[in-house]
Parts: sequence; C-alpha cells; structure tokens
Amino acid sequence: MTSTTMRALIGGSGAPRLVEVPVPQAGPRQVRIRVAAAGVNPFDLAVAAGTLADYGVARRLDSYGLGFDVAGTVDQVGDGAGFLVGEEVIGLAARLELPVKAQAEYVVLDAEAVARAPRGFTAAQAATIPLNSLTAWQALDRAGARPGRTLLVTGAAGAVGGYLVELAALRGVRVVALAGAGDEELVRGLGAEWFVARGEDVASAVRAHVPGGVDAVVDAAVLGLAALDAVRDGGTFVALTAGVAPVGLRGIDVGTMFFRADAAQLGEVVRLVEAGRLTLRVAEEYPLEKAADAHARLAAGGIRGRLVLIP
Repeated sequence: MTSTTMRALIGGSGAPRLVEVPVPQAGPRQVRIRVAAAGVNPFDLAVAAGTLADYGVARRLDSYGLGFDVAGTVDQVGDGAGFLVGEEVIGLAARLELPVKAQAEYVVLDAEAVARAPRGFTAAQAATIPLNSLTAWQALDRAGARPGRTLLVTGAAGAVGGYLVELAALRGVRVVALAGAGDEELVRGLGAEWFVARGEDVASAVRAHVPGGVDAVVDAAVLGLAALDAVRDGGTFVALTAGVAPVGLRGIDVGTMFFRADAAQLGEVVRLVEAGRLTLRVAEEYPLEKAADAHARLAAGGIRGRLVLIP
C-alpha cells in the first residue's frame, strides 16, 4: 500500500458522506483489514441520521464513522494480534463513536472482534455475518433459549430474524416466527415450527399454537406490548432497540440486548456457515460511492437479506 489516505463513509447529519481520511494504523492486539465488503444495517441509518444521542447510546458528535460489518484481508498486524498478513477475515466494529469504521477502504479492529472468514463464500456473503449473527446469538442467550423451550421471533424474515430462527432451531428451541404472509415458506425453511402472519392479533395467534404463551420473545420487529402479551407469566422479553422495551408485566423479565464483539462466538458462527447450517443472504451490492442509495433502499423496507457495500 502506497497511499496514506483512503475513502470512508461518515454520518451524523442525514445521508452518508464519502470523505478522504488518513489510513488507520494497527496498534497492539489490533489488525488492519483491507475492506472487500461492508454490510449496511438499520443501525447505520440511525448513525447516519445523527439520532444515536436521542436514544442515549452515544454522545452527540458532529460525525460518526459508518459500518459495523466487514469482510476483507488482513494487511497489517499489531503486536500480539495473532493473525497473519493475507488472512481473509470478518469482523465487527462494535463501538459507536469511532470517527471511521467498516464502510471504508481500510478499518482497524481489535483482534478480539475478528475471526477468519468462512471458506467457499464471497466477501459480500461473509460481510452479512458479524452484526446480525452475533446479535441473534447473544439475544438467544439473554432469552434463555435451550432445548424444548418455545420462542417467538418477530421480524423473522429479516436479516437478524433469519439468524434468530436458524440459531434457535439449532439449539433445539421450538420457534414461532412472525413475518409477512408471503414469508411463511422462507421462515419455515429456516426452522420455524409455527408461523404467524404480520397483521394478525399476535397474542391470540401465538397462544393458539402455544397455549399459555411462549417462554420468550426476541422482538426484532419492535412490536413491544403486542409481543409481550404472547409471553407466558414469568417468561422473558428481549428488545433489540434502545428505548422501546415495554414494562415487565406479569413477572416477565424484560431487557434490551446490545450486541458486542466476540471472536469466539463469531468463530462458532463461521463453523456453522461452513457446515451449511446457516443461510447467508445478500440482497444487493452497491459501490461505496452509492451508499446513499443503499441507505434509501434499506429505509424503504421489504428487503430479505442484507445490502452490502463494495469499496
């Protein structure tokens, strides 16, 4: 690499902006990744719009780096990082206030946020893994998902929802999937035992399948109280969005789950992907300079899979 600057996307005042910034340098226990693909997530829309501070999850800054998911090649290794230059990897840029993140030509991540990329998959496919799979994995842990338990997943056809259904089914959990009427075949194929169409009375429909209510819900679609009413007394409700969790009525344990980087969990997900146990879904690819188009497409809704930026 000869250039000392690179292109990167920042947000904070509306649409994403492409800027020229210095190429970052890896410090101890860090790696620099030459980005081959970066996922676009709903969280990126909030970062770009500058609304993070409104939810109390970040300070109000002039700008924020964009991009949580990355797939690419290690091109610089800090002391003790444990990777080799040239390794293909995926990683999660979990911190919210960094000036430059994964939607760039290079990104520096802590080694604890990086795992080898799955073999036999494109960079775009690999870039759909980190944020969504770790969010699902950790939400299922918070929900107490274990064999024989029942779980409602709202937004089950979405990028996070799909991982929730597949990972829960792999844990032996009996899943009720809530999604659009046209998504029944999709979510059943991911492992859902029961299906509820969006627009139905959630509690009544779920309790028709699981009398007494499900043990837990992970509310990816932000239904709030409507989903809470489908949970049994003393069950668990997991919200994935700040500031939207309902009151824990009927002794229900309500919590909001924020993702974290975890190389060990990411490595387990990679092994499941390589074994054909998890489905990677790329909806569409955009060049980095078309990030605003990708954001607009994501905001319009109805996407099945993940949009990916290619530097």
